[in-house]
Amino acid sequence: MDFTIPADHPSLPGHFPGRPLVPGVMLLERVLEAIEAAHGAFEGLRLPQAKFLQPLLPGETARIELDGDWPRWRFRVLRGTTLLASGEVLAHEAAAVSA
Repeated sequence: MDFTIPADHPSLPGHFPGRPLVPGVMLLERVLEAIEAAHGAFEGLRLPQAKFLQPLLPGETARIELDGDWPRWRFRVLRGTTLLASGEVLAHEAAAVSA
């Protein structure tokens, strides 16, 4: 799934003034949307692991790659070949079992 956060998005002015960056929570929101688009809606998804390696700037296009299926997915967010973020998403039941 490809996505772009426009420069006029309301979350950007405070993150950071003079050099806006797309907040990590927006990347994670797109990851959850990609999981729901591919596998349907789930309640109780958890993010036990997420690493943010490079920033995404407004107007840049990023791509989400998913690996796995219910109840566990690994994700990668890339800008071209540059890894921006990676991590894991668990369905609530799997998170409770592995805790």
